[in-house]
Amino acid sequence: MEKEEKKEQTQNNPNEKENKKEENTEKTDYIIDPKQQELDELNDRYKRVLAEFENFKKRSGKERETLYNSILADIVEVFLPVVDNLENALKVETQDVEYKKGVELVLKQFKDILKSKGVEEIPAVGETFDPSLHEAVSSIQDPDKMEKEIVQEYRKGYKIGNKVIRHSMVVVAN
Repeated sequence: MEKEEKKEQTQNNPNEKENKKEENTEKTDYIIDPKQQELDELNDRYKRVLAEFENFKKRSGKERETLYNSILADIVEVFLPVVDNLENALKVETQDVEYKKGVELVLKQFKDILKSKGVEEIPAVGETFDPSLHEAVSSIQDPDKMEKEIVQEYRKGYKIGNKVIRHSMVVVAN
């Protein structure tokens, strides 16, 4: 008779059935399969190691590129006086046209090599003075020129990307 009364009570009280179901599901939620837990931990470790490796690849690639540009800048800087001398040689008046053509060809070859390696001349005359690109060696007063406008270039400057190899030596108008 007691069993029948309990059945009737549970049939009459649906909340009690839901409470028992919730208790059962909560118990199963707390029971974690040790193999599944180990698999989750290994998966998490794998993802972290993979992310660290990707970051390492990016970081080492950037370092390699920076080192390459630095070494290239050092080498190019040594050859820039040769380019300057060839440009000066072209400015000199000469009767020997073939000699002048030879100097022009050598200068062009030097400049083509520099360009192929990403070396660019820094624009100067007519530009606004920028201390990160230009080195002011003198200034002049000229009312026709804007303030800080470069009016003359003594020595060309060169850069690779954003890295300045040699600053331009310029005269600036005030």
